[in-house]
Amino acid sequence: MYYKCLYSSPLGELSIIATDKGLRGIWFENQQHFERGITEKPIMTEHPVLRQAVSLLDDYFAGRTVDVSTLALDVPATPFQETVWQVLQEIPGGQTMTYGQIAKRLGMASGQAVGGAVGKNPIAILIPCHRVVGSKGQLTGYAAGLEKKIWLLAHESSMKKEDNTC
Repeated sequence: MYYKCLYSSPLGELSIIATDKGLRGIWFENQQHFERGITEKPIMTEHPVLRQAVSLLDDYFAGRTVDVSTLALDVPATPFQETVWQVLQEIPGGQTMTYGQIAKRLGMASGQAVGGAVGKNPIAILIPCHRVVGSKGQLTGYAAGLEKKIWLLAHESSMKKEDNTC
């Protein structure tokens, strides 16, 4: 069974879906791959996993650092995708990594497979695939659109500056 709530973010409406096992996904409305893998109509209701995801998003958009390590996930993924998504969670806010840097960290010669795994990440913002850039630092595809990626990176850069003030 799927549980769903909608979240109004500064970038537009987010669809958050969970199961009893954990968070299944966070998608921007109308993004590429919207609610991919959801096989039945979700129930619009309260659920502890949804409340936790909303709380983390509230903190993120309020400029606070979030820790998703206690957030249970229920995302179908290959072991390789899980490994890549773990690396994404280790990229500090306000910083970026290239696909090639992630590949090198994983002992791979090419970033192409990394790109495929990053593109299948269903947890927008909290598993920060927006922090991955091209080989020369250029902004590359983002399922929700490059304008959202630019906004998220700028938001995190301003958060980082505020964290360093006395």
